[in-house]
Amino acid sequence: MDKIGIASFGSKARPYVLTVAIQFGFAGAFIFSMASFNTGMSRFVFIVYRNIIAAVSLAPFAWFFERKVRPKMTLSVFLHIMALALLEPVIDQGFTFLGMQYTSASFTSVLTNTVPSITFFLAVIFRIEQVNIKQIRSIAKVVGTLVTFGGAFLMTVYKGPQIHLFYSPNNAHHHAGSHDTQSHKHWVSGTLFILCGCFAWSSFFILQSITLKKYPAEMSLSTLICLFGSLMSSAVALVAEHNSGAGTWALGWNFRLYGPLFTGIVNSGITYYVQGLVMQRRGPVFFAAFNPLCMIITCALGSFLFGEQLHLGSIIGAVIIAMGLYFVVWGKAKDYSSATTTMPPSSVTMKQIETQQLPITSSDHV
Repeated sequence: MDKIGIASFGSKARPYVLTVAIQFGFAGAFIFSMASFNTGMSRFVFIVYRNIIAAVSLAPFAWFFERKVRPKMTLSVFLHIMALALLEPVIDQGFTFLGMQYTSASFTSVLTNTVPSITFFLAVIFRIEQVNIKQIRSIAKVVGTLVTFGGAFLMTVYKGPQIHLFYSPNNAHHHAGSHDTQSHKHWVSGTLFILCGCFAWSSFFILQSITLKKYPAEMSLSTLICLFGSLMSSAVALVAEHNSGAGTWALGWNFRLYGPLFTGIVNSGITYYVQGLVMQRRGPVFFAAFNPLCMIITCALGSFLFGEQLHLGSIIGAVIIAMGLYFVVWGKAKDYSSATTTMPPSSVTMKQIETQQLPITSSDHV
């Protein structure tokens, strides 16, 4: 193969390599977060540090790359940013991490695949997306949404027998003490908490798509969301942990530091930039097709590192949710194709296309 052929192959393969790497980053966020909680770190404190680190890591890039295109702040945009900060760092992360502590990192990674379907459901309610029963892509998204909700419902009501993957006896014993002895009531509660987080995440997408039309500076917007999110979550943490000692806020050279550092820098910094590069080449739908890979990686690492044991209901629910996800992704892909073919080629840009598509993935979640 000549140099031109190698360069061409590398150019075509780059989006796939980068997207797979990002999925490892997403999986790492689940694992690092769970490891931090296992060391006794408060989820409230974790959220504060994670968003402070995210804001600090994003701010220099936002200032440099968007200093000439950043619009002026208005009261309307400011209120939108405050609402976004409440939805994502406070409500979404708060409920998701609570649900993760009641279930497992693997289980949480499975349920977060419901976000595209929930986003579509909310978009229809708020009339951001239209459903045309004469179009097969609309039917696919509706069917996919119903299938996804069915998988989530199954995981809520049916736990089933344990499925043993690879794990060490010590980790298995630790996991049995922290999860397997929980009552079915806690399992159901954890599932509902995670789904509440998913609804908040989807609501965040809806409001974000509206806000970006008024404030089209994505990196600056994310920085401000993380900044105000850290302030709001600090207030929540101070109230929730008011009876705890100063040690609750202490960091050390362990996962109490590594968890917030990894999720803040990798998921809100590096991943944000790399995701933008890939979207310029392949569009927003491309990412959603790889979401189940994060689920698989998280399940494998969770089993190996923490001795997390999957249950039959989780596996069946994961398969059903993945099927529903791909119905929705296929419908969104047809929307994406329609957007690129109906607009004049000379005027089609990624910015114009993305404004017609609801976001279906984010680097700033767990």
